Amino acid sequence: MRIERVRAIPAVSGFFFDDQRAIKQGAEHDGFAYTGEPVTPGFDEVREAGEALVVELELSDGTVATGDCCAVQYSGAGGRDPLFRADRYRNVVEGSVARELRGRDPSEFGPNAAAIEALPGAASDGDQLHTAVRYGVSQALLDAAARVRGETMTEVMADSLGTTPATEPIPVFGQSGDDRRVNAEKMMIKGVPVLPHGLFNSVEKLGESGENLREYIEWLATRAPELGPDDYDPTIHIDVYGIIGEVFEAPFDRAEVTDYFASLEAAAGPFDLQIEGPMDEGSREAQIHAMAELRDGLRDAGVGVDIVADEWCNTFDDVRAFVDAGAADLVQVKTPDLGGIQRSGQAVRYCEGTDTRAYLGGTCNETVTSARACAHVALATDAAQTLAKPGMGFDEGFMVVTNEMRRALARMQPAPEAPADD
Repeated sequence: MRIERVRAIPAVSGFFFDDQRAIKQGAEHDGFAYTGEPVTPGFDEVREAGEALVVELELSDGTVATGDCCAVQYSGAGGRDPLFRADRYRNVVEGSVARELRGRDPSEFGPNAAAIEALPGAASDGDQLHTAVRYGVSQALLDAAARVRGETMTEVMADSLGTTPATEPIPVFGQSGDDRRVNAEKMMIKGVPVLPHGLFNSVEKLGESGENLREYIEWLATRAPELGPDDYDPTIHIDVYGIIGEVFEAPFDRAEVTDYFASLEAAAGPFDLQIEGPMDEGSREAQIHAMAELRDGLRDAGVGVDIVADEWCNTFDDVRAFVDAGAADLVQVKTPDLGGIQRSGQAVRYCEGTDTRAYLGGTCNETVTSARACAHVALATDAAQTLAKPGMGFDEGFMVVTNEMRRALARMQPAPEAPADD
């Protein structure tokens, strides 16, 4: 068996590209769009339709494996690769990528993925192919290996990483978008383990003194027992996009800051609380210093709020740097930003044996294909939690990721015996 052909088809993603810097600098909502001019290179508007690039690998027996190249909603921010344009990279996939893959044995996922990871990119992309390209092609390679070997993608990934897969679904983290109350209530009714993201990406949403976030967390803690199943015990996880740092500023271990986090912990009541991206300090080194400072301050003050690394934690090397510095209780492994999907698995594994847990995340701006592939990575590595994606409607992404994990786990069990004849 060998890889015969490689095709690339421009497609749509599950959400939009947003210029995060422009939004933080005051771009305002105009209905679903934003007013103002973009400031991040590559953007023509503050909000643009998301794009994806479907990759198809046709094998010598006619089987077709697929993966989707896609990039995060806030492309070009926090040290990430520039805005992804599907038309631009179609020729790359059908050119240098195809030349590398044609004739290869599709069952050899590890070597094939490593070969793509090593391919040089265009000069404007630095030394490697755009992360979105490596992401999508590696998904197709994982799918191809699973089809040829007659295994689940979970088993192929676990074999490549040397892991023992989880035996139960990984806790799913739902994201609400701006409809943060209605979508949170949907999550509660469905018993989602981690909720609701919240999208607090401006001072207006957070509150001039952080009061809006505190009130929202208190509402979540009150509403969850009312709507959730019996004994519902979710983890509350809020992404603040660095806005707490804008409200309070450094140093982050001082009493004013830790007292605010203590008030958030009190608002969460009996539920564990995780705050993602508390500040954005403009570089990896500065972000690690600030996160570690905050984490130490919270520990010294006896505040039981976990902090999650997101901004400036993009590549495998970034994940390693945050973990080694003890700068976070969780690191988000932001799957499209790591390039090949195997790199996400390696990043989750790097957290093993440390006091930092791995959250296999990603973005609302992915596709069903990439979300399903990531569900297998979550199972293969037994991640602490994984993101419901794509889209911002919640229900669809939760369905995609949850059902894919359940299918994979069922397939990995021994087939039930046929009932005996009467």
